[in-house]
Amino acid sequence: MPLRTAVFAVALERFGRSSILDLDEEQIRNARQWAAPARWPHTWVTGGVSGRVSIREATFPTRDGSERPVRIYSPIHARGPLPILLFFHGGGYVLGNTRMYDPLCSFLAKSIPAVVVSVDYRQAPEFRAPTALHDSVDGLRWAHANAESFRGDPARIAVCGDSAGGGLAALVCHAAYDEGGPVIAHQALLYPCTDATQSFPSAAEHGAAPVLSAEKIRVFTEHYLADVVDPTDPIVSAYWRKDLRGMPPALVQTADLDPLRDEGLAYAERLSDAGVPVRATNYLRTVHGFMSFPGATTIGEQARYELLSELRRHLNPTRLTQIVPVGDVGAAKA
Repeated sequence: MPLRTAVFAVALERFGRSSILDLDEEQIRNARQWAAPARWPHTWVTGGVSGRVSIREATFPTRDGSERPVRIYSPIHARGPLPILLFFHGGGYVLGNTRMYDPLCSFLAKSIPAVVVSVDYRQAPEFRAPTALHDSVDGLRWAHANAESFRGDPARIAVCGDSAGGGLAALVCHAAYDEGGPVIAHQALLYPCTDATQSFPSAAEHGAAPVLSAEKIRVFTEHYLADVVDPTDPIVSAYWRKDLRGMPPALVQTADLDPLRDEGLAYAERLSDAGVPVRATNYLRTVHGFMSFPGATTIGEQARYELLSELRRHLNPTRLTQIVPVGDVGAAKA
């Protein structure tokens, strides 16, 4: 892998967030609060938070009567109504939060332009599967029903997520199709979790990979599934759904040095076999999570432009949109 990525991976392991392998439940709750500071040198790695986007919090009701937060990113100068992008953060269904994704979500909101609604779903081990999925679907339904309140267009909705959030985005598409809507125009799955059995070759080939290892995946899965859900149940593993016909067009991005590589590519292949338009890109010489640290990779800016291009194409199908320069991505040139 490139030197900058290798140095970042070592620094992350030694000086970054605590590893899931070392955390008890109280420490997990504390670790969820972490987000990289929005200042240099952190922004060189993560990208900056766009000043052309307003960020606010709201809440939505879940099916079991609780309230969950959403973080809403709105382009300040764009005229509405705007497309809506539902975003689901990563973290193995255990860690992570919406604030961590301010650089990526504000970039997408500014550049598409669209209103990005990032869903703060409940996490394991306090809430096992399928609570995260139910919250994600409920967040989609709330955004569709309340689009006018944030200048959104309920007829133009896409979903996006990375890692565990990518798995949730795929499953939200399943649920929306099965339950008669809302219609989803596009799904962008970034190195997604689609197979909780971890049975594809890359799971062993890159079991000792930086950022995400096989042992970390095992611990995340134990927290999320426990003995409640079988790992082949399509309510947690999108790959194991029998019929993928009718799913929205998809972008699947994978990292070549990632245990999740093969399950992401295999899901893309199954979508294509079902007649779903798919663009699948495997980024070489990079690791899991690259969209969150574009400056520490040689492919970060390219991956963001591909994501932006695909979302624009499906959310604005009737017009050509001028590409907005990505001045705050934070990805250094290779």
